[in-house]
Amino acid sequence: MVEKDTVKLLRECDAGIKMGVKSIDDVLDRVRSDAFKKLLVDCKKEHEKLDTELKCLLNKYGDEGKDPNKMAEAMSWIKTEVKMAMEDTDKTVADLMTDGCHMGIKSLNRYLNQYSAADEASKDLTRRLIGLEENLAQNIRVYL
Repeated sequence: MVEKDTVKLLRECDAGIKMGVKSIDDVLDRVRSDAFKKLLVDCKKEHEKLDTELKCLLNKYGDEGKDPNKMAEAMSWIKTEVKMAMEDTDKTVADLMTDGCHMGIKSLNRYLNQYSAADEASKDLTRRLIGLEENLAQNIRVYL
C-alpha cells in the first residue's frame, strides 16, 4: 500500500508542478512590475527544483509521472486569455495566479489525505509544494 500511495501522490505532484510552471509561463510576459515578475520567476525556479527531486523519487519506483489534465489546462488557458483580454494588468495576473495557487493547495491537500500511506519523502515534497503555492499567493496580494 505504501508504494502504491507514494506513486499516486508523486504523480499528482508532478501534474501540479507542470500546471504551475505552465501557468507562470502563460502570464510572465504580460507582467509589468519588475518585482512581480521576479516573484513569479523565483517561484518557477523553486517549482523546477522540486520537479528535479520529484523525478528522482518517481524513477526510484519506475514511474514516468503524470501530465496535467488536458481539460484543466485548456480551461486555465481560456480563463487567462479572456480575463487578460478584458483587463491586461498586473492586478488581473495576480488574480489569476492567486486562483491557481488556491486550486493547487486544495488539490494537493486532498491528495495528501487520500494517499495517507505514502512514504514520508513524498509527503514532505507535497508539503513543500503546498508551501510554495501558499507563499506565492501571499506574496502577490499586494498586486490584487
